[in-house]
Amino acid sequence: MPARPLASLVLEHEARALLTRLARVAPFALRETMVPAANLSIPALAAIERFLLRGRRELARLVSRYITWIRGRGRFAPPSLAQRRFTFLRLRFNAVLTQFDIFSVVMTQRSEHEIGVWLSGLDVAAADALALPRAYFSPPALAVYLDRGHGAAIRRVRTRLPGGGPSPIAVIRIPRERMVGSGIASSLVHEVGHQAAALLDLVASLREVLRGLRATAGPQRIAWQLFDRWISEIVADFWSVARVGIAAPMGLMAVVSLPRVFVFRIDTEDPHPAPWVRVKLSCAMGDALYPHPQWQALAALWESFYPLDGIDPVVRDTIAALEATTPAFVNLIVNHRPRSLGGHSLREALDLEERQPARLQAIYSTWRRSRRAMRRTPPALAFAVLGQARADGRLTPEQESALVAELLTYWALRSTLDASEACAAAAARPAPAVETPILQ
Repeated sequence: MPARPLASLVLEHEARALLTRLARVAPFALRETMVPAANLSIPALAAIERFLLRGRRELARLVSRYITWIRGRGRFAPPSLAQRRFTFLRLRFNAVLTQFDIFSVVMTQRSEHEIGVWLSGLDVAAADALALPRAYFSPPALAVYLDRGHGAAIRRVRTRLPGGGPSPIAVIRIPRERMVGSGIASSLVHEVGHQAAALLDLVASLREVLRGLRATAGPQRIAWQLFDRWISEIVADFWSVARVGIAAPMGLMAVVSLPRVFVFRIDTEDPHPAPWVRVKLSCAMGDALYPHPQWQALAALWESFYPLDGIDPVVRDTIAALEATTPAFVNLIVNHRPRSLGGHSLREALDLEERQPARLQAIYSTWRRSRRAMRRTPPALAFAVLGQARADGRLTPEQESALVAELLTYWALRSTLDASEACAAAAARPAPAVETPILQ
C-alpha cells in the first residue's frame, strides 16, 4: 500500500479513537455518587458542566473536521503534515481531559464519608465570606476541595485554565490536615480574599498609591518597596482578618510556624511577606479594625516564639523599617477608597460592627444557651465567634473541632434544603401566558 494512503488511514483511525474516548467523558451529574447534602451548589455545577460541554463540543467539531480532511484532500498531503495536524489535535484533546480532571478532583471528594458534606459546608462558608452588605460585585460560584501539602490556594474565576479558556467558578484548595480543626477559617477566607481582591481590583488600585510611596527617601523606602511586592498576599490576609477576626492570625501562626531561618527570610521574589512580618501585620490590621488589647498580646506571643536576637543585622534593619512603617501602611489599607467601592473605604464597605470582640463574646454566650442561635449565625461570623472563644480560652480544641463539624454539616444540609425548596416553588408557579398567533 502506498505510504500516503496508509498514513491517512492510520491517522483517521487515531482521530476516530479520540472521538470514542471523548464520548465516554460523561457529565458529572451522571457519574458521581454522593449524598445530596454533599453536592456542589446548583450554580457551580451548572457552570462547570456548561464549560466542559462547550469544550467537548468544540473538540468533537475539530476532530470531525480533521477526519473529513484526512478522507479527502488530506489523503494526498505529505504524511508529516497530516501527522503535525493530528498532533495538535491530540494536544487539544489532552487539554480538555486536564480541565475535566481539575473539576473531577472537586467532585470525587464529595463522595467521601463526612468529608463530602463538610466540603459542601465550606462552599457555603466561602460564599458568605465573599459577600458584602452592598452589591459591589456579582459573586461567582465557589467550590472547595482538599489536597495534601501545607498551604491553601485558589484558582480564581475567569483565570486561564490549562489548555485555554477561563475557569467557570472559583476553586479553593484546603490542606487536608486542617479538616476539621483550628485554622480552617483562616486558610479558607484568605483564599476568598484573593477572589475578593480580584473582583474589586484592590491590588492594582493600592499599587497606584504605593508607587508614589516607594520613592520615599530614607530608611523607610525599602519598607514601601516590600509592601508593594507583597500587597496581593497582604490584601488577602486583610480580608481574612476583616471576616473572621482573631481566628485569622491564630490560624496563620499555625501555618507559618517554621524553623527560624524561614520565619525571618525576606525574599523580594516571593509575593508572600516574611512569616515573622506577616503575623505582625495581621495583628496590626486586626487592631485597626477591631481595637482591643488582644492583638498586641498575640503579637507579643509571636515575638516570644521567634525573638529577634541573633538574626542577621541587615534583616533586623529591614524589619525595623517595616515595623516603623506598619501603622501608616495599615491606615492606608483600611481607609483605601478604590473606584470599585463607589467612594466607600474598605473599612466602610465591610460589616465590622458584628465582629468587634465584645460582640463576638456576647454571641458565643448566646450559643451556649441556644443551639438554634448558633446555627442561625452566618458562617463567616460563626468562624469569627469560634476564633474569639478560642482566643479567650472559653473553647477547647476538642470542642471547637466538634462545633466546626456540626456547623459545616448544618450549612450543607440547610443549603441543600433551601435549593430544593426554591426549585419546588419555581415548579409550582404557573407558566406565563403565551399569546397564540391567529393563523391566516
